[in-house]
Amino acid sequence: MRKDEFDILDELESEPESWVELEKVEKTAFIAALVRQGETEAETQASINEMIRLADTAGIEVLGTYSQKRNQPERSTFFGIGFLEEISQKMRQAQAELLIVNEELSPTQGRNIERDYNIKVIDRTEVILSIFHDHAKTKEAKLQVRLAELKYQLPRLKKLWGHFDKERGSARSAGGSASRGMGEKQIEIDKRLIKLQIGRNNREIEQITHQKETQRKQREKTRKICLVGYTNAGKSTLFNRLTQAGVLVEDKLFATLDSTSRQLKLSTGHPIVLSDTVGFISKLPHHLVASFRATLMEVQDADLLLHMVDVSDDRFEYYIEEVDNVLSQIKADAIPQILVFNKIDRMTDQYISLLVRRFPESAFISASQDINIGTLLAKMENKVLGNSSVKLRLPYDKTALVSKLHEIAVIKSEEYLEDGIYLEVEISGDDKHLVEEFFSVRALQ
Repeated sequence: MRKDEFDILDELESEPESWVELEKVEKTAFIAALVRQGETEAETQASINEMIRLADTAGIEVLGTYSQKRNQPERSTFFGIGFLEEISQKMRQAQAELLIVNEELSPTQGRNIERDYNIKVIDRTEVILSIFHDHAKTKEAKLQVRLAELKYQLPRLKKLWGHFDKERGSARSAGGSASRGMGEKQIEIDKRLIKLQIGRNNREIEQITHQKETQRKQREKTRKICLVGYTNAGKSTLFNRLTQAGVLVEDKLFATLDSTSRQLKLSTGHPIVLSDTVGFISKLPHHLVASFRATLMEVQDADLLLHMVDVSDDRFEYYIEEVDNVLSQIKADAIPQILVFNKIDRMTDQYISLLVRRFPESAFISASQDINIGTLLAKMENKVLGNSSVKLRLPYDKTALVSKLHEIAVIKSEEYLEDGIYLEVEISGDDKHLVEEFFSVRALQ
């Protein structure tokens, strides 16, 4: 290796982490998708519509959408030859700059489409990574997004080089592609550069993970509730409603990337920690799931999950399954959860009644309109604290305990009679031992 190659490696290893803001250039694109056997037209259209929303969030204008019925992708080009020839011609006619494929392409498939059909192609994963890049604000989020980008780009060696050039001030052209016009030796150097950055990002994320683990141990006795759900289900709106935290709320996909936690006091006086987390999505890139492990620790460590569902979306049951799949991926599927059907203000009472019969243990709310929030809080309290309603008879020398119950329990009724103080209280499982000897079967008058 030449001396200047060593210098590049040393420079990259030692330079501080920087963040390159992507250029806000409006692009135009076609979207292409495969339709597999057994997939309904409604399912296909819903998936394409979601891809259109993703493209819009990424600043890409969609000029047209196309699909091909095919059980399995073509190994070398994903789509069939005739389909790609037609798409290429239509893109030239419409002056579309990009072809977005609604799945993840292999490096070979992407290269073959670009080479054989003169089409600039990106896939669903690349669009999602671009959105995450734009929305990352804190150091933690930037590190996690950067790590996912690097792992995605390692076998592809394209686009990333513009970022590297700006970061280290290289004279190499920012628009170049490492996979074209370069020798094998240069590609191997470039791979080594990426691996160096992957190692550095991993080490920094490990430090953050260690810090979070230390913080978790310090608050082990505090109960933790985590908001999870499909992106744009209303998690941040509910988080703000419950905690007045002022977290950014936008009608955009992935408006929240960083986990935000606030203390929330329940009616029994028990403090809990409530956390808002990044939204999930179908076909979530595995690089992102792996890279966001520091953020997802909040989910793995929760005592209860509030699984937010946009009830106004026709595909909400599919989205529930997708979120459960991600929870299984991160080994959080055994944590108790409450399904929280949000945005009921957009639906008819008759429709909500049907859902209540189907999902009797769930909560039905409108976070934006403050509907049924108290009912949700009661469900949270019962689930996470094991609340129960008990009837008590306390002797008069236990008035101090009565005062304590007013602090830690919900007093439903209280009556002073000759033989003692009769109460009906809702109390948490943690505090139940304080009153067990005073249980009474006598009903209050």
